[in-house]
Amino acid sequence: MADDHMHVQEFFGARAAGWDSRFPDDGPAYAAAVAELGLRPGDAVLDAGCGTGRALPPLRDAVGPGGTVLGLDLTPEMLEAAARAGRDRAGCLALGDVARLPLRTGVLDAVFGAGLISHLPEPEANLRELARVVRPSGRLALFHPIGRAALAARQGRQITPDDLRAEPQLRPLLAGAGWRMVSYVDEDARFLAIAVREG
Repeated sequence: MADDHMHVQEFFGARAAGWDSRFPDDGPAYAAAVAELGLRPGDAVLDAGCGTGRALPPLRDAVGPGGTVLGLDLTPEMLEAAARAGRDRAGCLALGDVARLPLRTGVLDAVFGAGLISHLPEPEANLRELARVVRPSGRLALFHPIGRAALAARQGRQITPDDLRAEPQLRPLLAGAGWRMVSYVDEDARFLAIAVREG
């Protein structure tokens, strides 16, 4: 797992400074995905693998001033870029690992994860850890601002049936980690899977 962490930190650390300029038009997609998470004023939400914090402002808007927004990322450079962009005003930024969240059990109402699942070294165990910190019936959104096919084309690769984000793969993966998938969208303009915490 240490090698996985090092790879993720090296990859994103080298790209952090210019990350937002590479994807300048993603804001509306983030806001729409956050809206579908069904947050209420006063809720507590984690942006897991928050990167430069692009989801933090819409998350703050959704939970209001009385809510809690936490952005957690493994890469210090990404958190620094989030702070430079002023997104630390929308939520608390923390350096951390989704495999060992520094949170009590059942303390959150929801988790938002943009581009997260493909970077999890142990997807089922890591999704189970996210479930641990969410109250029963709390929600999880796994999001990407473009769909699987569009992302594969952008990266010059073919989409494969064993992709974790493919619905036949993702549904049982989530179920094994304590989540029940309630919606799934994979189209050119976005990928969004929403799940509810079982139990």
